[in-house]
Amino acid sequence: MTGITDIHCHILLGVDDGPDHMEETLAMLRMEYEQGVRQVVLTPHFRRGYFETPRAVVKERYHEVKEQVLAAKMDLELHLGCEFHRLNNMAEMLMQEPAFCMAGTRYVLIEFSGSDTPEQIRHSVTELLIHGYRPVIAHAERYPALRDLKHVRFLADSGACIQVNAGAILGTEGWGSKKFCHRLLKEKLVDVIGSDAHGLRKRAPSLGPCADWLCRKFGEDTARRLLIENPQKIITNEYV
Repeated sequence: MTGITDIHCHILLGVDDGPDHMEETLAMLRMEYEQGVRQVVLTPHFRRGYFETPRAVVKERYHEVKEQVLAAKMDLELHLGCEFHRLNNMAEMLMQEPAFCMAGTRYVLIEFSGSDTPEQIRHSVTELLIHGYRPVIAHAERYPALRDLKHVRFLADSGACIQVNAGAILGTEGWGSKKFCHRLLKEKLVDVIGSDAHGLRKRAPSLGPCADWLCRKFGEDTARRLLIENPQKIITNEYV
């Protein structure tokens, strides 16, 4: 399958726990291309006390990578975003720095802690929605607070998008995550799938194999919706 968009990855070099060198960044992008990916939203972490690379540095690296991709004549369209870890003043920070959003839209890829409660997750999602942002819940399969599907349904009904990782679907992130992702897919509670790629060996890109699996298990229409159509709507700021 070609035309896939990766809306969650850590391919940008030297800004978080992704690659440290341009060579690995370009190799990861080539791997994405070979798997059918044609658009990538680069989403480096922002998390207080862990990943606080200044946005000016992130933007500089982003433009460096775009130049290298152009020079290599790779048919890949790159966008800049962020995986934003939950904060109390999140909406205020987003208004001050639009680069925390995804591809210049009102969509925000938001990450939670494993210890966050359903109430904390709901509060953060509601805060973003009130301020006109559209939350995309990063790797929803990871949070114990969401293992009861009623909490996922509440978030989806509220207007949040539910993202799961390709690796989790394929089973590379453990049996529990795989089983939960399959439940979400069966209940049609997944809006978009991302690679969450961090390196060539550490959580390598896997959207191509995931597309093949989805086509076999759920049909090509579902695969296209989760890997092509909905991600494209996010990039163009349309309603998913």
